Amino acid sequence: MEIGFFLKKTISYFVEPFGMVLALFVIGLYFLFTKSEGKAKVFLSFGFIIMFLYSYQPFSNFLVTNLENKYPKYDYKSDVKYIHVLGNGHSDDLSQPLSSRMGSTSLMRDIEGILIHLNTENSKLIFTGFAGSLDISTAQMNTDFAMALNVKIKDIIMNDRPKDTQEEAVFIKSILTNEPFVLVTSATHMPRAMMLFKSLGLNPIPAPTNFYKEKFEGYFRLPRIDYFRKSQIAMHEYIGILWSKLKASI
Repeated sequence: MEIGFFLKKTISYFVEPFGMVLALFVIGLYFLFTKSEGKAKVFLSFGFIIMFLYSYQPFSNFLVTNLENKYPKYDYKSDVKYIHVLGNGHSDDLSQPLSSRMGSTSLMRDIEGILIHLNTENSKLIFTGFAGSLDISTAQMNTDFAMALNVKIKDIIMNDRPKDTQEEAVFIKSILTNEPFVLVTSATHMPRAMMLFKSLGLNPIPAPTNFYKEKFEGYFRLPRIDYFRKSQIAMHEYIGILWSKLKASI
């Protein structure tokens, strides 16, 4: 794995909610055991506040809704030939059925891409995504899933080299130049993906899926781990957008 990619992932881990809370608790415990009780109280209290805030439904819902409302759902009326489904996680445990080896996010993205393909004559699906530490790439896993649903191999373009959205965009640029295409990804990820693809002069048509937003049901809600997870996903995107803008300005 390239050093730059590893460093990016490591740094982002500690500025996103889970890594930040973990770091605050570890530092707080260190000060507690070294008898620096004042500093320990500060770090442990701050860690608790951050954990509560990100686990609180109104705040978590605000974070994801602000991202997901940027683009409406796809209307299935376009006759655009290419449909690019962005990669996401999966498992290579062959003791599980194919549907279970697909991560929930990948599953939703794939299903949306396949539905668009089936509703668009002469269209082609594009799957991208590398293997990481696994034996099979995300692109190959998505291809296998599409073929299991009777998508023909001649209607699939696969590239298992891109490691992130930026590299996926560079690949699409190399084969489509400025030809319009449908871009399928999670609704929270869509604003960053559209920004990256458009920065290369590409013409993506957004088809968001895998929505996390919920109907607002008041402020008196207990914190829950699934709200924390949604905050984690949203903050990953906000940090990615900020990083992309910083890189563009340098």
